[in-house]
Amino acid sequence: MLEVINLQCVRGERSLFDSLSFQLKAGECLLLQGENGSGKTSLLRMLVGLTPPTTGTVHWNGRPIKQWGDEYGRELLYCGHSPGLKEDLSATENLTFGSALADIQVGSSTVYDVLHQAGLRGCEHLPVRALSQGQKRRVNLARLLLQKRALWLLDEPLTALDTKASRWIVELIDRHLGDGGIAVLTTHQDMKLAHATQTIRVGA
Repeated sequence: MLEVINLQCVRGERSLFDSLSFQLKAGECLLLQGENGSGKTSLLRMLVGLTPPTTGTVHWNGRPIKQWGDEYGRELLYCGHSPGLKEDLSATENLTFGSALADIQVGSSTVYDVLHQAGLRGCEHLPVRALSQGQKRRVNLARLLLQKRALWLLDEPLTALDTKASRWIVELIDRHLGDGGIAVLTTHQDMKLAHATQTIRVGA
């Protein structure tokens, strides 16, 4: 279970949000909406543990995430707005090395299968710099199939994706929730999920 209690985020002299609380149980998803600069990405970074909140706490399974240490990092998968890929490496190399950094060993056949599911057949060995923005996004999101994590934190996962790829991501999130996972994601787009979904508008 993910629980957020009275979070506040202040940037400079401006409060982006205050007294923000919510709770997510297994199989539930939270959609974060709001204008650019409203604090959606800042909130995701707080949930990851990368940015401390001005006030308030984030709990995972009943304990503050600070108490979990590195163990909390092994419970979540964060896909930021930037693809975060090495431009000179291929899609296959990026996924292989990224999985290794997460202490997950994957074979080339598994990586190929994941890339094919992401609609990237034929791009396996191309350097990432040769891919379109949408293809780079799909390489990054393909990590969701390789790194099994209970908590998904996704920043604008549908950005730069065409209709087919967007449908793939929605189905992927629904499958994760159906398996008892939890997801928090930012989006400017309508996303119709089959499972329990809350919506919070940040900065409203």
